[in-house]
Order: sequence, then structure tokens, then C-alpha cells
Amino acid sequence: MKVKIGPYPNRMICKIHDSYMRNKYGYNDWPENESQFEKFLEKVEDAIQTIYNCTINLFLDRREQKVKVHIDRWDTWSMDHTLAPIILPMLIQLKAEKHGAPYVDIDDCPKDLRPKEQDEHGTDDTHFARWDWVMDEMIYAFDCKANKDDVYMRFDDALDMEREQHRISNGFRLFGKYYENLWD
Repeated sequence: MKVKIGPYPNRMICKIHDSYMRNKYGYNDWPENESQFEKFLEKVEDAIQTIYNCTINLFLDRREQKVKVHIDRWDTWSMDHTLAPIILPMLIQLKAEKHGAPYVDIDDCPKDLRPKEQDEHGTDDTHFARWDWVMDEMIYAFDCKANKDDVYMRFDDALDMEREQHRISNGFRLFGKYYENLWD
């Protein structure tokens, strides 16, 4: 298998006003009443952006992300094992660099991570912990698939092996359920 995925295509964006405002006021603390100079910068930014949109962005918007995938016959013999070493490091990186967390069904997490009360944004004190737990379970499942062929050799007890298989299967179930939430 060979996979080559290029960066997402970019477009030209003018950020004169935005950069000035962030440098002067910070990320979220912009005043409601802008000064004349700040209003002027905003109009300049809009004019430049219009020029970009009518010229170079017409070309840039037609580009697509370059994706090349070559699959060999043997890659599908045990596809679960083939994909696990690819998915595992992606999940680890996503967990380390995430900037948010989606809603996690309370039935998908342990009782100690269930919400007690929500704030005005619809989140609670365990909102991010629930997503971390889901990510940990997915990572555990893919780690077992990618790195631990002898995962069941560690257990002498059939009940322990059954619990281990349940945890791994649950991690894969969570991966499927929250697949569209795997973004940064």
C-alpha cells in the first residue's frame, strides 16, 4: 500500500484589518465601536479581498487536494491489521492537538463521566473528559490491533479475556460512531 495525501488547497485571504485588531486588542476583545482608522483598514481589507476573489482565487478555488492511493492485493487480506498502524498514530496526534470536543452520548461513557448539570453553552464539567475517554478507548483498541497480537495470551482467565475483547470491540464501535467527529 502506498498513500500520498497533499495539503488542503489554500486561497488568498487579506488579513490587514484582522491582524491589526488582534495585535492591538487580542483575539476576542475587539471593541464594538471601532476608530476611523480601524474602519478604514476594514474597507481596505474588503477591497483587497474582492480583488483576490476576482483574480487569483478563481484559479485557486478550482484546485483539489491531491490524493494518490495504491492498494496491493495483500493489503485487503487482513484489512483490520493493515489499517490499524495507520489509524493509531492519527488518533494519538488528534488527541494531543485537538481544539475542541464533540458531544458524546452519556450511554457511551462510564457513570463517573456523566453530566451533573449543563452550562449556557450546553456543556458541563465532564464534556471534554468524556471525549478524552472516547479517544482513549479508540486508541486502546487500535493499539491492541496494531501492536499486540498476543493480547489474549496475557490472560489465564476466560472472564478477563472476555472483558478485554469487550473493551477492544467497544473502542472500534466508538470509532465508527464518532468517525465524523475525528477533526481538529
